[in-house]
Amino acid sequence: MPRLLLLNKPYGVLCQFTVESGRASLKDHVPLPGVYAAGRLDADSEGLLLLTDDGALQHRIADPRHKLPKTYLVQVEGEPDPAALARLRAGLDLGDFRSRPCEARRVVEPDWLWPRDPPVRFRKTVPTAWLEIVLREGRNRQVRRMTAAVGYPTLRLLRVAVGPFRLDGLAPGQWREADPALLPPIPAAAPARSRTRGAGGRLQAPPRPSSLRRTKRSG
Repeated sequence: MPRLLLLNKPYGVLCQFTVESGRASLKDHVPLPGVYAAGRLDADSEGLLLLTDDGALQHRIADPRHKLPKTYLVQVEGEPDPAALARLRAGLDLGDFRSRPCEARRVVEPDWLWPRDPPVRFRKTVPTAWLEIVLREGRNRQVRRMTAAVGYPTLRLLRVAVGPFRLDGLAPGQWREADPALLPPIPAAAPARSRTRGAGGRLQAPPRPSSLRRTKRSG
């Protein structure tokens, strides 16, 4: 049976097992052979990272076509107004791609949040706010680019959920096993209509059922 691990990745840890000089990696926190990350978190992001020893399960979790929601808590510089939140929710032109519609709302700073090391920069004259953002895609540094695009740079970023799996109860650097069966089934693709070739080799749609054919009206 495939293994699935939930890790609270600390700030500054590279999302890889190979060691780079002077840099912390997953190897420092998950002493298990044969597992690898299903998806990524930037070194300067924290929170939930899923790991598995099964290639098909890794693809199921990481592939954006499967649309697993990913929930982030984001501390931003400034206090976003309703117009900025509406822009986040509607999707943004970020230059090389347009973000899909998402969920975005103001939240209070969670009381369970651990202090970051190093601390987030603090300026007395600039307030900060917390947002909850739920994406069903994952481009490089997407959340940071989205908040910057509406005028509120990201100061701290934590992923707290991926699909049904949540960070609850994990301190930075801790991990636990989870049941892969909790993942929702992949929606079945709609079957394509078969086509036949008629005279001249042209593709034709299959004949309609007799009950749907138009009959010649008498009289």
